[in-house]
Amino acid sequence: MKFFIDSANLEQIRSIQELGLLDGVTTNPSLMAKEGINNVDEHYQAICKITEGDVSAEVLSTSYEEMVQEGRHLAKLATNIVVKVPMTFDGLKAIRTLKQEGIRTNCTLVFTPIQALLAAKAGATYVSPFIGRLDDISSEGIKLIRQIKKIFRNYQLPTYILAASIRHTLHVVQVALAGADYVTIPYPTFISLVKHPLTDIGLEKFLKDANKI
Repeated sequence: MKFFIDSANLEQIRSIQELGLLDGVTTNPSLMAKEGINNVDEHYQAICKITEGDVSAEVLSTSYEEMVQEGRHLAKLATNIVVKVPMTFDGLKAIRTLKQEGIRTNCTLVFTPIQALLAAKAGATYVSPFIGRLDDISSEGIKLIRQIKKIFRNYQLPTYILAASIRHTLHVVQVALAGADYVTIPYPTFISLVKHPLTDIGLEKFLKDANKI
């Protein structure tokens, strides 16, 4: 399973890249707003210079024509840009057109296995099931990953499953067991993956014992 970071913060992205663990980046308008970004295009280009992995850049339009136009613009910003398109009727149509033009896409806001299947049939490079938001309303987000994985295997679909809306470290373990191809992780959760209290206790004991030698 490959790791993306879900962030628009350049320092956070760079720190994970320096660990050698970063396979790509996802962003969204909320993350951009959180960082107070004024020039979104330049910020995407800055992110793309940090990582050679795919960077999902989200369209802000809702109509087919505008999404296609915006997708074409975003794809020109860098070779590793993947255009993030919402799961709507117009979004599916835009995914199909962008696919025909050789532009890769990430279908976002996926909440059912049928939505994922439709996105794959339209030609999406990635589908992003939002598991945390399903858990928030007492649905089983991990079950969605398993269902999508089975459907994609049944029909040998080439679309990647990019697990999104990750809330905690257990989600990362669960999506790995469920067979997600990628997972996009918020920075605090990414850091938490490394830490364990028993690791800290063990290291402290080793160092104390070493001082006795």
